[in-house]
This record gives sequence, structure tokens and C-alpha cells, in this order.
Amino acid sequence: MTWQLCRPLWGKEQALRLSQKHCVSAIHFFFSGLLSRLQTLAPTVQTLSSSKSFSQNIPNCLWKLGRLNHVAIAVPDLEKAQSLYKDVLGAQVSETVALPEHGVYTVFVELGNTKLELLHPLGEKSPIASFLQKNKTGGMHHICIEVDDIKAAMTELKKKKIRILSEEPKIGAHGKPVIFLHPKDCHGVLVELEQA
Repeated sequence: MTWQLCRPLWGKEQALRLSQKHCVSAIHFFFSGLLSRLQTLAPTVQTLSSSKSFSQNIPNCLWKLGRLNHVAIAVPDLEKAQSLYKDVLGAQVSETVALPEHGVYTVFVELGNTKLELLHPLGEKSPIASFLQKNKTGGMHHICIEVDDIKAAMTELKKKKIRILSEEPKIGAHGKPVIFLHPKDCHGVLVELEQA
């Protein structure tokens, strides 16, 4: 049925009204227009492919970003948050761990491809306490991405004028060195880098 070929272009009713000859002409016109647009783009594509490859334009780094390790969520009530993920959603949830040097209690929620980190204030100077004062119900606090060489990452990021919130890496919740990048330099997102 020729009208079925025209249906994606005009709908069933109008396609049925078109004669076979008109429908075939319309399809030919549509695809020839598409072909001519693709041909005008072809020189651009050829130029890009014949010039230096994209990988040659990317500076060689002494470090590489790895996988997303976790997304951290600040919560005003840690027990309720644990219960939500464990009892309601059925996730595997870790025990609460205190990290006094970071001013937080942490709980990890295991997901198939990454983790959630639930954060709750520990102490009066906790950065999570000030976050929760502005966001009473909690919310996303930061993302954590693994790197293969945290010291090299720090050196290069400083050269690129990305502010790091500490002079040296601190030991994070996984027992590995971590640093935080200023959210104003990362499009409004607090980014944690963790040694893989």
C-alpha cells in the first residue's frame, strides 16, 4: 500500500487522498531534499575527518577521569533516609560511619552501577549543617568521580584556574584520598574527585 509510505509524512487521511503517482513523487521529493542537505554537509564532514583527529586536539593529561563513584545527598533525618532506601526501595544500605574530619555521618546505598551517599551533619561546623539550613528538606550535595592520579589532577586543575577547596587531599569515606572542586568553577556543581 503506497499510502503507508506517505503516512509518516502527512498522516493517514491525507496519504489516502493522494494518488499513488503523487505519493511516490512526494516521497521522491522528500528524500531528494534530504539527500541534497546531506551532500552540502559532506564537505564539512570530510574537512573534519581529513584534518587532525579530535584526539590530537585534546591535550595529553597525566591523569584521567574514571567512573562516577557516587552522588551525595544531604539529608536532615538520616534514619528516615536509610529506611526509605532499605525498607521501601529495597536497596542494600551500609551502616552509618562518622567522618569527623569532614564533619559528616555517611551511609552508602548500593546501586547496580554506582552508589548514593547519604550525608548528615556531624558537629556544629559541618558543611552539611549549613547546606541543610538553606535546603530544609535536603537535596543533592555533590557528585564524586574517580581519577587515576589525584596529585596530577590537582596540579593540572590549578594550572587551569579550577579552585580546589583544600591544599592537600583528605581521606574520604572509602579510605582513599579525595579533593573537592569549587562549584563556581564547575557550572554550579560541587565535584569530588577520588583516587581510584
